[in-house]
Amino acid sequence: QVQLVESGGGLVQAGESLTLSCAASGRTFSTYGMGWFRQAPGKEREFVAAISWSEGTTYYAESVKGRFTISKDNAKHTIILQMNSLKPEDTAVYYCAAAAGAFSEQYVALPEPYAYWGQGTQVTVSS
Repeated sequence: QVQLVESGGGLVQAGESLTLSCAASGRTFSTYGMGWFRQAPGKEREFVAAISWSEGTTYYAESVKGRFTISKDNAKHTIILQMNSLKPEDTAVYYCAAAAGAFSEQYVALPEPYAYWGQGTQVTVSS
């Protein structure tokens, strides 16, 4: 099992920045990469960004490219999501997830490869 704990959510104004962290523990060696998803009220969960543990390859949703940056700290089994130029439409609960399966450009945006999920952290962006 892998346990994931997110932190760093909060309330900010449009244009401001926020940093989310996700610490993984347990059988982290069984995972290939990690990602962030988000879910706004009344909407389906959507992919935000992902990163592979080995090569550090990053993937982003079009809606956050150029504004969000995902990074990793292998030694601490932690990933960071730096969110800049936040918009009200970024408001959502953000979930960290760890992939135990196929982790490539073809699959990273889908929820299926992610076997482990955090409880989520609320991000609210006011206009």
